[in-house]
Amino acid sequence: MACELADAIADLREEEALRIVKEKLASEDPLKILEFCRKGLEIVGKRFEEAVYFIPDLVMAGEILREITEIVKPKMEKTVQVKRLGKVLIGTVEGDIHDIGKNIVTLMLDINGFEVHDLGVDVPAQKFVEKIEEVKPEIVGLSGLLTLAIDSMKKTIETIDDAGLRNRVKIIIGGNIVDERVKEYVGADAYANDAIEAVSICKRLVGA
Repeated sequence: MACELADAIADLREEEALRIVKEKLASEDPLKILEFCRKGLEIVGKRFEEAVYFIPDLVMAGEILREITEIVKPKMEKTVQVKRLGKVLIGTVEGDIHDIGKNIVTLMLDINGFEVHDLGVDVPAQKFVEKIEEVKPEIVGLSGLLTLAIDSMKKTIETIDDAGLRNRVKIIIGGNIVDERVKEYVGADAYANDAIEAVSICKRLVGA
């Protein structure tokens, strides 16, 4: 199923991808299904970087993910014991419009008990500051896929610090571009390369 579903998503074969998910949901762990989705979406991202895919293709991939999420989420809510753990503010940083990975993380955080506030994509640093003051999250998640997002993450964290809010929140960065060096460069508390890891880190950061 892994290659079959990932390939269907990567090739933007919507009907086939939805059929596979519906067929496998009865017997497969929904978390595995989402992991296969992530692998397919990674291919979509690479094709975009290589100028094989363009913005409409990313939009299409995002729509496929949205439909899969609607199918999978009810079962995940039944199988995952939900206990409210805290608030997470998340968004794709300024200059980057990729939201597929962020959307998977948002879903996973939601079903694992976090109250998630999603700012969307291409989010200016000041918008994060305003929303932190409004919702008072324990964790801020900064997402990015493009290399330019690294400096945007750094700028966002500096802006949060300048506003006197840095010591109120833990900041986690995510995306294929992040690693330990990027975490240190931008001044984040943690980084994650996939949704399951992100949820685990967020739980640790709130002491769950």
